[in-house]
Amino acid sequence: MTTLPDRPHTALLVIDVQNGVVEHCHDLDGVVTNISTLIDRARARDVPVVWVQHSDAELERGSESWQFVPKLVRRPEEPVVHKRYTDSFEDTGLESVLAERGVGRLVVTGAQTDACIRSTLHGAFVRGYDVTLVGDAHTTEDLTAYGAPAPEQVIAHTNLYWGEQRAPGRRGGTVTTAEVSFTARDGS
Repeated sequence: MTTLPDRPHTALLVIDVQNGVVEHCHDLDGVVTNISTLIDRARARDVPVVWVQHSDAELERGSESWQFVPKLVRRPEEPVVHKRYTDSFEDTGLESVLAERGVGRLVVTGAQTDACIRSTLHGAFVRGYDVTLVGDAHTTEDLTAYGAPAPEQVIAHTNLYWGEQRAPGRRGGTVTTAEVSFTARDGS
């Protein structure tokens, strides 16, 4: 249903699953296992897997903390988008990568729920993409010491509100790893 013309394909986004980003995240093993499952399914169906990698003063390019977690291995032909802001589209080549592949629908996974995941969901949606969040394939760290809800509540709330996103000509949605389909017609 995307508003982007001639963009019938779907891509899997793997956002910031880097050592220094996820080391203290909620249910990390479960989330990484689910992302790995989705990567395998996407590859088997020739669905593009697009990797997003953040860098900043605390996450220096080339450092061990900047690297993707060892359980997730990017293939050389899979694009990596380098970013410095929470929205994966902001000042990056993500839009070009997706346009080249005719992608109008995104399946989103990664970290952190309350920052880069939410920003990218909204960034994609306002740019005309259909955007599906995989509810058991994103995570965040515990920021309760700063007044935030517990990680499982942040994740649950994001899954709840994204499940109902609608706008003219496009839609959001939340599904589980088991429910993900990489065809645009079924809405998941």
